[in-house]
Parts: sequence; C-alpha cells; structure tokens
Amino acid sequence: MRGLWMTGAPALALAAALTGCVSTPSLNGTMGAPSFADLQAMCGSQPVDYGNDAQSVYVTLFDAYVANKRGGLSKADYCAFQTALAQRYAAQGASTDPEARRQWVEFFNTQRVKAMSWRAAVDPTLRSG
Repeated sequence: MRGLWMTGAPALALAAALTGCVSTPSLNGTMGAPSFADLQAMCGSQPVDYGNDAQSVYVTLFDAYVANKRGGLSKADYCAFQTALAQRYAAQGASTDPEARRQWVEFFNTQRVKAMSWRAAVDPTLRSG
C-alpha cells in the first residue's frame, strides 16, 4: 500500500484547505441548514441573544435539529432541549459573575455532547467506519 506523506508547510496548507470544507454553518443559515433564528422559531419561542456564545449554541441546536429531522429526537424533546439552554443561559451564561459563567460553560458542554451523540446516532457522516 502506498500513501502520500507530506510534512511542513504543504501539509499545513492542505490541512487548512480541508478544514475549510468542513465548516460550521453560518448563523444566517447556509444551503441545507436553517438559520439560528429559524431553529429557535421551530419551538415558537422568541429568539434568544446568546452574545459571544451564539455560534456554539447554534451548532449545538443544529446537531439536535439534524437528529430531530432524521427521527432520532422528537420535536418535544428538541424544544425541551432548546428551552433548557435558553433558561440556563439567561440564569448563568449572561451573568458577569465568574462562578455563574463557569456553571453555564459546564452545563453547556454537557449539552453539546448530548446533541452530538443524538446526531451521530442518525447521521452516518459523523461515524467512522
């Protein structure tokens, strides 16, 4: 078996180019991905301003959305997930208190893992093999 092995600047350039192919969707939506506002509107709630956390929350909601669209997560569970994020962000994430902010980050990271696992269960592009 023969392979291509690159080191140095060419390898970094290739890695950078490939990384650009696997990017996160824009908050405004992209082809095949609804906007952040559209994801929030799915549950009939007012859009939440997540400030500097908006992109991370969007990606998390998008993963849960994919799981919902592919039958791995009910709409009720998606909306409960979205509501829990919004409530916790309002209580802790938007706080200027470092301890409250730390609690938000800890909670959010747990929710991020949950959303990725839901999506991985129904999206073969996220599973290796």
